[in-house]
Amino acid sequence: MLDRYARRLIDPPLDAVGRAIAARGIGANAVTFIGLGLGLFSAVCIALCLPVWALIPLLLSRIADGLDGAVARASRKTDFGGYLDIAADFLFYGAIPAAFVFADPTANGAAGAFLLAAFYFNGTSFLGFAILAERHGHKTDAQGQKSLYYSDGLLEGTETILFFVILCLFPSHFAPLAYVFGVLCFATAIMRIYGAKQIYTD
Repeated sequence: MLDRYARRLIDPPLDAVGRAIAARGIGANAVTFIGLGLGLFSAVCIALCLPVWALIPLLLSRIADGLDGAVARASRKTDFGGYLDIAADFLFYGAIPAAFVFADPTANGAAGAFLLAAFYFNGTSFLGFAILAERHGHKTDAQGQKSLYYSDGLLEGTETILFFVILCLFPSHFAPLAYVFGVLCFATAIMRIYGAKQIYTD
């Protein structure tokens, strides 16, 4: 819901930095791997019960996630690069809730499982919509220039990052926050499926 507004603010500086990185011969895929490494390191910090320490690598990983696209636009965009980017994103999004479960399985296990199921369902609805949009030749740049169709919803990348930051700041509240966010993820997926039915029913 907030991605299109966030992109207007962050795309110009990201594009400038992306051009500088590309000029030094650093490829977009390398930036994607750096971002993923930072994101997984933040998950390790959370699993070790150091959630506040996880904030810096978590936020840096999301900056890198924006930079890889900027580097690609400044150099050469490839289908594999877009595929690698979304795969790394989904791994990161799953690793953070899993890390909270590892940190306290008793308190966070059920809520973490519910949240991961919601992420799985929401991610499937997102990728399925992208496949349908590609098949019908539909395009959008509402969330910036992407390698696949980004359908909007109640919860997008911006909301998820803010949610992760809140979890790191208030880890003892993981369970109720995870249930609330999970319900919103399910609602987002259902709304996306309903939207697909309206557009793509023959």
